[in-house]
Amino acid sequence: MPQTMPMLPDGLRIYAIGDVHGRFDLLEAMAAKIADDLSASPAERTLEIFIGDYIDRGPQSREVVEWLIATLPLANERICLLGNHEDLLLQALADPDGLANWLFNGGDATLASYGVTRLPASLKAMWDACAGAIPPRHQAFLGDLPRTVEFGSYLFVHAGVDPTRPLNDQDPQDLVWIREPFLSAKVDFGRIIVHGHTPVVEVDIRKNRINIDTGAVFTGHLTCLVLEGAARRLLQTPPE
Repeated sequence: MPQTMPMLPDGLRIYAIGDVHGRFDLLEAMAAKIADDLSASPAERTLEIFIGDYIDRGPQSREVVEWLIATLPLANERICLLGNHEDLLLQALADPDGLANWLFNGGDATLASYGVTRLPASLKAMWDACAGAIPPRHQAFLGDLPRTVEFGSYLFVHAGVDPTRPLNDQDPQDLVWIREPFLSAKVDFGRIIVHGHTPVVEVDIRKNRINIDTGAVFTGHLTCLVLEGAARRLLQTPPE
């Protein structure tokens, strides 16, 4: 059960970053804010947790994925979780029948960032173009993303959890796709769930969950939740 006041272990600071969706410009701006925050106030151990949905809809998915792979963490460690848009891409790469669903949900913007701006007419040729455009190291990175991570009183996940099931017995698909009955649940989940997936105008902080997806791809408002001990604060890119 969570403590009366949610806590992280002593000496640990977490930077939890919401859905980026191909907005590399906002990711760079947030990285600068985190670097400034670390410089102004060092901590014993620091951790970045990216909550998923790095790709689709925005114009620079390739750049976002490459940055997550290739750059050194701003903190001591970086953890990237699986989002439903990464799940859609992985399904499309595994089976051509999943390609149309991915493209309909913003995958066309991701392909454009990898240089595929005109798709062949046939499904097989289209699938070959997609699979060939995304570098193997990017595919491997996306395929290895975990679905959850837990520290102290907090569980970090892309979409949420099924309130009718214990945290150690969740359906993997719910972790990246669920909305209801999670969003309206008032139950004690056993941890404070930090999630994204469902865009909100402002960070939604409730007794049992915190939604940090502020719709960056549409608003220019990317959010980072900073957790340390019992404290919470926000870093945000200004809206466009």
